[in-house]
Amino acid sequence: MPLTPEQQEEVEAERRESRATRRATVPALEDVLYEALPVLDHGFVRVVDYMGDDAAIVQAARVSYGRGTRRVSEDRGLINYLMRHRHTTPFEMCEIKYHVKLPIFVARQWIRHRTANVNEYSARYSILDNEFYMPAPQHLAAQATTNRQGRGDLVEGTAAQRVLDLLREDSERAYAGYAEMLNEDEAGQPRDPSWPGLARELARMNLSLNFYTQWYWKSDLHNLLHFLGLRADPHAQYEIRTYADAMLETVKRWVPLAYESFLEYRMNAATISAKGLAVIRRMLKGEPVDQASSGLSPREWRELMTVLGRDSTS
Repeated sequence: MPLTPEQQEEVEAERRESRATRRATVPALEDVLYEALPVLDHGFVRVVDYMGDDAAIVQAARVSYGRGTRRVSEDRGLINYLMRHRHTTPFEMCEIKYHVKLPIFVARQWIRHRTANVNEYSARYSILDNEFYMPAPQHLAAQATTNRQGRGDLVEGTAAQRVLDLLREDSERAYAGYAEMLNEDEAGQPRDPSWPGLARELARMNLSLNFYTQWYWKSDLHNLLHFLGLRADPHAQYEIRTYADAMLETVKRWVPLAYESFLEYRMNAATISAKGLAVIRRMLKGEPVDQASSGLSPREWRELMTVLGRDSTS
């Protein structure tokens, strides 16, 4: 359950309130403003504020006044040009702020993107909820034999059940120890008056990385798209990819022209090295090229053949 009934009522209260403004708003994004979009078993992503729209990108690129051109076709063409040629500054004119609830191990991956403003829930001052991430059976996998940081074959049957049992037992034991060390009830009073309990900043170290934390995360559109380009990629870890996918849907609502351009020139495009480009030119001339004669490493050859939709062994 991503939100408690009390939290859901707070969200509904925010969504019922309207404010007059002269700044640009986007109806499709307003439709989901403040709403918690579920991710994983207890997590969510929700948009809590934003600035700018597709027109703001165009306006910044042209350094124009007002709303700039009213022709969508012209705006689309300019945004495509900016995306294609990596003119990033106009995309920095749009900003968005998310409230995210996520497992700690996902947060530690996420925080490596150092181009956003972040404020995380502090377990020094507050007590973390008894909520921890339990992967679905179809997402349990062994270590890949060819990729040191990826997943291989699925773990199934009794082995999978053993993993789930261990995760649940360890998490429940960790939280029980955390609660005992804190020695606080919901009102902040000692559960056992015979001892003082441990400071929150120390008791938290007993919790495992699958417990949930929360933060506010604010980014401009350029850096958000960079994050999504990496984390919504099929090669990204499943857990962080689910958050990226949810955020990508909010981008689609917010800046649809930039979203289409991002898919066209980033997500669904390919970058070819100089050697790879030389191989393609030789192929277009009808020359027989294999990995040995290509000048590419076996891995580079496989990657190029995948982009071209060819069998890398032929």
